[in-house]
Amino acid sequence: MGMPVTATVRDPGFDPRELDAAFRELRTVDARFSTYRADSEISRIGRGAAVPGPLAREVLDACEAFRRQTGGAFDARAGGRLDPSGYVKGWALRRAAALVDAEELCLDGGGDLVLRGGPWRVGIRHPLERDRLCSVLELTDCAVATSATYERGEHILDPRTGRPPRGVLSVTVTGPDLATADAYATAAFAMGRRGPAWTARRRGCEALTVLDDEQVLCTPGLARLRSPLSRAG
Repeated sequence: MGMPVTATVRDPGFDPRELDAAFRELRTVDARFSTYRADSEISRIGRGAAVPGPLAREVLDACEAFRRQTGGAFDARAGGRLDPSGYVKGWALRRAAALVDAEELCLDGGGDLVLRGGPWRVGIRHPLERDRLCSVLELTDCAVATSATYERGEHILDPRTGRPPRGVLSVTVTGPDLATADAYATAAFAMGRRGPAWTARRRGCEALTVLDDEQVLCTPGLARLRSPLSRAG
């Protein structure tokens, strides 16, 4: 899906070969759901050349549920083509992490994280300066998803207008489930300056939003998890 994936395990004696099943799962998901592959199932479904199989139906049903829940701010058909990547990435990493028998695991897919055990110190990249962090979080047993423009430019559209949102540089969401955090971060980013108020009403998740004036807004629960930047390493 066009992203690097790394795994960090802090369990003494862990055999790295135990990660093989997780990475096989990610390769299988990539072959099925990558929008970069013309022969993937999701690409063929988007062209009307295939009927969704069970896994694709699970993903599309979840995307439709999030579309309704977000008032259309999350939509797998934003931009006029089928692209459920805003949900699939977190969904795939969650499935892969479930195959790893480790008490202390960080599975990182393009900056979106499944964290098991902890605490883990997670740096949130500054959306304008590659060599800076805008925040550091101390997290245990949770997921982290960030939507921003610093890697792929203005690729996130507000499905309701068809245009990139204004007023926001990045949105980070934490919660128990990465697929949900990923969808929420995408939706909140698409909402622009209305996103922070929306994330503040989500139960079970916390959010950090960087506005285009570099103001950082945090939900109360996430503010308590922030750590001094001076300790980042």
